Amino acid sequence: MTAYKEKYDNYLADFETVLDGFCGRLDCKPEKLADSLKYSLKSGGKRLRPVLMFAVGELLGVERTSLTNYALALELIHTYSLIHDDLPEMDNDDYRRGRLTNHKVFGVGNAVLAGDGLLNTAYSLLFGECFNGNDRVSAAKFICDCAGINGMIAGQAADLEHENDTTVDENLLNFIYENKTAKLLIAAVVVPSILCGGKYYSELKTFGSVLGNLFQLTDDILDIEGSFEQLGKSTGKDSAEGKYTGVRLYGLDGSKVRADVLAVKCTGILEKFEGDTSFLKDLVSFVRQRIC
Repeated sequence: MTAYKEKYDNYLADFETVLDGFCGRLDCKPEKLADSLKYSLKSGGKRLRPVLMFAVGELLGVERTSLTNYALALELIHTYSLIHDDLPEMDNDDYRRGRLTNHKVFGVGNAVLAGDGLLNTAYSLLFGECFNGNDRVSAAKFICDCAGINGMIAGQAADLEHENDTTVDENLLNFIYENKTAKLLIAAVVVPSILCGGKYYSELKTFGSVLGNLFQLTDDILDIEGSFEQLGKSTGKDSAEGKYTGVRLYGLDGSKVRADVLAVKCTGILEKFEGDTSFLKDLVSFVRQRIC
């Protein structure tokens, strides 16, 4: 096992313990609602956002216990967004992470409610942290802003509105990438900075932005070159649905070159940090190498 994989698995195991505890305490009625929440939360996935938060927290010397509720809230927000993104009125996907999507198992109406429930529960966790000091308030607000109408929701709305546009504008594509994908990754790396007085705040915000753009670009490429077995979801849908993607703007080869540039930029930002950034650099390579 490589040092990177071992460390990733350790961060992942720590977060899964937190998530298991949350699901074990989850007691809501009707039972179908609780089952649908747990179904999507426990469907696997890379848990990239909590792992990033834990890794940056370790780099900055932030206690893991100070981050757990923020990491959990962020994963709840991400999961709600996937449930809603898969709905027939959105991307209309039947599979997510190799399993039937929430609405295919529990129905569209209940999937909407499950997503709403996860978002509201995430905010409840964040509000609970606000009793512990002003830095906690700032961290909670940062996540809320990244997830809201000036963040992820704005990116999703633009993505939906511009399906089947005949041309692709780079500024609009950047807006979609930044908000739809990058904002939650920015939240993951900036929250630890907020909790330790803003150390490397600007650098981490830029790092999260560039990494988010890299992640979304590789997703666009994998929609063409990937497989269901590799991704756990249907491929070829971006082109079929006229999605606003990097591949439409830069071409397949051009997108790969751009992904290389973004990866180098991420690594360059990390060179400015004191301490061991090898794990974060390896994580950047992992995101880039998904399409190699």
